[in-house]
Amino acid sequence: MKKIVLAIILITAVACEQNKIGFVDNVKLMDGYQEKIDMEARYKIKAEALNKKRDSISQAFQLEAQAFQTKAQSMPQTKAQEEYGLLQQKGQFIGQQLQQEEQQMQSEGQVEMDSLINKVKKEINGFGKNNGFTYILSGGEGGSVLYGTDAKDLTQDILKILNEKYKN
Repeated sequence: MKKIVLAIILITAVACEQNKIGFVDNVKLMDGYQEKIDMEARYKIKAEALNKKRDSISQAFQLEAQAFQTKAQSMPQTKAQEEYGLLQQKGQFIGQQLQQEEQQMQSEGQVEMDSLINKVKKEINGFGKNNGFTYILSGGEGGSVLYGTDAKDLTQDILKILNEKYKN
């Protein structure tokens, strides 16, 4: 009899201890997060500025190269080859400088994006703890949730918190 009562108590305790589970659609969350939208807009402006700079420098270099070709026709061959070599070095230097600027911009963007992702993860963790969730799963592209009811989708709740904190 004691074993039956103990088993009933154990089953009841296990049944009462249900895991609270929700999921977040990472794609929707990040696409709706205003800080990420603003960050992308800033980097788009930076990329456009870099492209304009590249175009301007390339155009100036092409004009210089064309002027050299005209001038080279009236120069001795050895002098023309020497100046052509200098012009090539200048072109390579300009290309390297522009490539370094682009890589630096990409690196800065990646660091900022990593920081943003960490901020989102922290917020999801805090939301889970504050709201009694045992698990919050990742949904969306590459997520682990293949199906979830709308009632378990926490995306909008967390997105609202993130955007409110970003505004402040």
